[in-house]
Parts: sequence; structure tokens; C-alpha cells
Amino acid sequence: MRDFRFSTVARAAVLSACFVPLVALSNTQAPGHFKLKNSLDRPVDGYCLDVVGSGRYIRFDMPLTAHNCKGPQLYQDEAVIIEGSKIKFPAYGACATVAGINGRALPGAALVPRQCGERSPFMEAENLLRFTFHPDGGVELAGSGLCMTVSDQSDSTFEPAHRWRPLYMARCSEVDPSRSQWEFVEYIPRSGVDG
Repeated sequence: MRDFRFSTVARAAVLSACFVPLVALSNTQAPGHFKLKNSLDRPVDGYCLDVVGSGRYIRFDMPLTAHNCKGPQLYQDEAVIIEGSKIKFPAYGACATVAGINGRALPGAALVPRQCGERSPFMEAENLLRFTFHPDGGVELAGSGLCMTVSDQSDSTFEPAHRWRPLYMARCSEVDPSRSQWEFVEYIPRSGVDG
């Protein structure tokens, strides 16, 4: 694996050229990052929606997290597409799904990676994977009044330079915008770096 290092200015220029409003991406198939608008304690890379694990060690039995955005390439555990009202991880055929019972969720519910449209005991996913993408970046579980947010605390991962935050649903009327406004960042491969 090659080691590519970019200056803060170069990385910011590449990322800023790729930002696309959520509402403009309905039905797109281009993969990218689902990124928190506020970088919080990660000014260079920010936080992205992430499936726990990597490579052969992906953990579908654990909740999704907000992990510092990895790069410069797009890793499968952070690669998403927005398909209508769904947030999909195309490499796994999974969707971001709110953990709920009988198709309903409560404040504090985690988001989990589940097969899109799963129907199994205690997991009727259809009503738990449809989101409304608000113009300000808020992401609401459709019709629930609950919005995707991250914790006010972060911690290191197995890699000391990386950070993660818990991801959960909270009442949209009570969330801190700095921890609950998201944007889709389309991934644009760069010649000689990706491929």
C-alpha cells in the first residue's frame, strides 16, 4: 500500500470541490462519504458514517459510528450512496437502519447496518431505513421527529491517530446542529492515486 500525504490546504481544496447538497443527490449511484458538516475535533478530515471494522473484519453486529473520514481513497466501510430516502453501503448491500421495534424508534436508538428491507423477528426495517434529508443538513428518520446525531465526545480507535463518536437518533427539535447536520461528499478518483 502506498503512503500518500497531502498538506492541509491541498486536502481541504480537494474535499471542498466535492461537496454536494444532500437534497440534490436523490437516486444517485455515485459513491462517496456521508460526512458531518462540522469537523468538530477533526479539522483536517472530519467525521463520516462508518461500519465498524475493516477489511475481513467488518462488524454488522455492532452499531454504525461516526469515524474520522479516511482517505485519500474511498474505503468500503465508509462508501455510501444515497438512493431515494435510503443511505446504502453498496459494497455490502446494507442500509443505515435505525434500531427499533415494530417499525418504530425512540430517542437514543442506534443506527445499524442491515440488509436493505430486512424482515426478520424484531427487525421490520422498511420504516426504519427511510430518511428525510432536510435542506439544512438534518437527517430525520422519515416522519419520526428523530434526527441522526453524534455524541459530544470522541475517543481513539485501534489506530491512535483516528477518532470515533457514537451515532444515534435524537429529537430533531433538541439536537445540536454542529453534531447533526450532514452532507454527501461525492468521491472523485484521482489519476495515479486510485485504481
